[in-house]
Amino acid sequence: QVRLVESGGGLVEAGGSLRLSCAASGSVFSINTMGWYRQAPDKQRELVASITRARSTNYADSVKGRFTISRDNAKNTVYLQMNSLEPEDTAVYYCNAQITALSPYRELNLWGQGTLVTVSS
Repeated sequence: QVRLVESGGGLVEAGGSLRLSCAASGSVFSINTMGWYRQAPDKQRELVASITRARSTNYADSVKGRFTISRDNAKNTVYLQMNSLEPEDTAVYYCNAQITALSPYRELNLWGQGTLVTVSS
């Protein structure tokens, strides 16, 4: 079974930093685009940042200059470094990945279980 496991959420004061990690495990053949989304209370889930296998990145305007997405293809892991955090960044953060899996061969669009980030003012 292929799954995504996230870590790194928590409580931080405004202006602080956190680093999220998301690792894919199981019968992974390759991973294309990986991304981070977030969902705040009473709001829709939104894209925070994404990164292709070639490391081309895309960011939401609200996080540009503060967040950095990166990946380690050898470890099937994507990271989100979050600096200068603001109370408005408070949300559950979800990892997403487009995975080619083996046994059986199939294409998957997977989500992690979510990790809570709380930024206090």
